[in-house]
Amino acid sequence: MLISLIAALDQNRGIGKNNPSPYVGAGRIPWRLSADLKNFKTLTMGHHLINGRKTAESIGRPLPGRIGIVVTRNLNFALEGWETAHSLEEALALARQRGETEAFIGGGAAIYAESLPLAHRIYLTRVHATVEADTFFSEFNENDWEVVESWDHPADEKNEFAFTYQVLVRSDE
Repeated sequence: MLISLIAALDQNRGIGKNNPSPYVGAGRIPWRLSADLKNFKTLTMGHHLINGRKTAESIGRPLPGRIGIVVTRNLNFALEGWETAHSLEEALALARQRGETEAFIGGGAAIYAESLPLAHRIYLTRVHATVEADTFFSEFNENDWEVVESWDHPADEKNEFAFTYQVLVRSDE
């Protein structure tokens, strides 16, 4: 089973802001990028999407067409419509047992950091902006990864900022 991270980050690796936002739920995503959300949906549809508790709560509901797994250390935690796992390993084992071919890690920062050493791929949206953020994607050695796909998208009426979308695979795979 492939383990893939999927993330959008600004030029400082910012991925979220914990304040009210007009874009997603009670905040969390500090930009509006319609094309990136469509790409996210296409990639993750039909797959397991693994998120940390805070990210799952900010989404608020399981995303249609995906099997949501929330990772939390809280043994009493439950979120309607989501599977619950108490470790990343448990979440990956659930996906693997169900025959998943590619499990997606969708954040937040702690889950990204923990899963980065295990990842085979990173689907990365590099937002051409610096926004106010308080949550950041982990630093990683980009020399360990090869860009196998890349395309640019301009800012427009549905995409607040220009961005570059990349697919990275480990150099040794």
